[in-house]
Amino acid sequence: MAFDTAFLDELRNRTPLASLIGRRHKMVRSGRNWKICCPFHGEKTPSFYVYDDHFHCFGCGAHGDAITFVMQSEGRSFPEAVEQLAAEAGLEVPKQDFQQQQRAQEAKSLSDILDLVQASYRRRLYQPEGRHGLEYLRKRGLSNATIERFGLGWSGDGRSLVEELRPHGVTAELLVKAGVMRSDEQGRPNGELFFNRVMFPIKDRRGRLISFGGRTLGDGQPKYLNGPETALFSKRRTLYNIDYAREAAHRGEELIVVEGYMDVIALDQAGFRGGVAPLGTALGDEQLMLLWRMAAAPIICLDGDAAGARAALRSCEVALPLLTPERRLRFCRLDAKDDPDSLIQRGGPGAMQQALDGATPLVEELFNLLVGGVNAPGPDERAALRERLVSLSQLIPDRTLASEYRTSLLDMFFAQFRRRGGKGASTGGDKTPHKGTQHVASGGDERLRLLTAMLLKYPEILPEVEQAYGGLELPQGLDVLRACLFDWISHDDGHLTQERCFKWLEQHGLKEAATETLAASGLLVRRKRAGTGDEDALREEIIEKWWHFYGFLNFKGFEKAVARDIEAAIRSAYAENSGGDGTFPPKLLARMRILDALRRGEVPEAHE
Repeated sequence: MAFDTAFLDELRNRTPLASLIGRRHKMVRSGRNWKICCPFHGEKTPSFYVYDDHFHCFGCGAHGDAITFVMQSEGRSFPEAVEQLAAEAGLEVPKQDFQQQQRAQEAKSLSDILDLVQASYRRRLYQPEGRHGLEYLRKRGLSNATIERFGLGWSGDGRSLVEELRPHGVTAELLVKAGVMRSDEQGRPNGELFFNRVMFPIKDRRGRLISFGGRTLGDGQPKYLNGPETALFSKRRTLYNIDYAREAAHRGEELIVVEGYMDVIALDQAGFRGGVAPLGTALGDEQLMLLWRMAAAPIICLDGDAAGARAALRSCEVALPLLTPERRLRFCRLDAKDDPDSLIQRGGPGAMQQALDGATPLVEELFNLLVGGVNAPGPDERAALRERLVSLSQLIPDRTLASEYRTSLLDMFFAQFRRRGGKGASTGGDKTPHKGTQHVASGGDERLRLLTAMLLKYPEILPEVEQAYGGLELPQGLDVLRACLFDWISHDDGHLTQERCFKWLEQHGLKEAATETLAASGLLVRRKRAGTGDEDALREEIIEKWWHFYGFLNFKGFEKAVARDIEAAIRSAYAENSGGDGTFPPKLLARMRILDALRRGEVPEAHE
């Protein structure tokens, strides 16, 4: 009984071999792979090795994939093993009929046809008609050995392929199905797809030829052209050079994703055998899963220009919903003037290795892509950026990993946008405040500690002062506490109580630091049991007290923010259909009173 080749490949991709065998046998690590005592013959020392897509016993010679393992270990027939694995993978087994068998036979026939086409292309490269193609490849620095290794060729003028292959029983219709000829609207053959192009064979992970890509040497467009989707070839389900890269990954070499054929080939010639490239499309989820089957932490190496940045951001967004603690990505961003090919030609393999050694984790790349070009954002921009970072971290299905990403992204966010120097808080000086200016009086660190202590004791006020608090430059210990507090309120469902706050801090190893901060702050305000009205009044009093300390520490920033809010309130009051009563909001009035007090030189004290 024949099954569709594409279906079987999909079934194998969705069946991690290590998980399948690990359910039945206890495995131990052996580098990137696993080993067990062979289940098919008695042995005391493990010689049965499990790789990403096949197993091999060096004792008895047993060898195969997931389907083979089920057949040999459970005594099932091929169709029975396929049906069992398909059910476990959530795939529907295609109905077997005469047409299905015909398609399977056709796929084999198309593979044979592509082998004949490649042989033709390779011959042409070394004939007079392929002279310009061969000169181009050698000008790009490729050796004869590399040209042969990758099976590079020349398409010719696109007029003689049918006649050349006719003695082998190959018709124009078959060449259309193989993806090397075009067809018109009625489906009739209408000329060769590739002409006057350097040809790059595209293979599947087992090394079987499935399509071609071609590069024009003139001004024609597109510069690079890939074959169409066929019974053998699906762009989103494979990667260029996946056969050689898979072997390299098994040897422990780095798996490197680059943008094009020539980058892959240049890497290989320089000794980096694990290079792959997408085939004219952005890196997709199925291709990422292929990468993770070969390596736990592949490197995505993109050009340093704007297009490279866009591709990197899209790769991050595609990867996030697929991440697990075992699946990671690293990013290697080159200078804008470089790609891997040009970097190797200019600086040699050492320059490329240095760039790869500097690869950064996905979380850092994601942050830099989103906020790296943002300069002095306003409060609304910062709020939008923070919300974007948090929402992206929530795409990760593993809750523990998502929490770690959220924490890391927010830590970088607050470090990046913390105000410094004249733009933010200072912790030095001993001058008394006076109208129009403000310096932090002696004891600035103590007041910064008090601001933090007030939020630890009354965390329900955090949302109202979060933006201002996030802009202060804090000592290291307080900075860590602040990052944890902000992470907490992004997790919490709105019940911001001191008890829940300290439980969160305890989970993150910061309860003792928070307790010490409260004890050292000199905070004497006590929470009193009272009715709802008294609680609301106390809350407003605490917020005003917080703003008083904040304004004292950061007078210029506070004064500017109040002035901006006054102007906005006036515009709103005079706007058509505003519906307002012409008065300032109570919270703004409170901050205006605090500003007047600071201008009069009133210094807030902790014991009040």
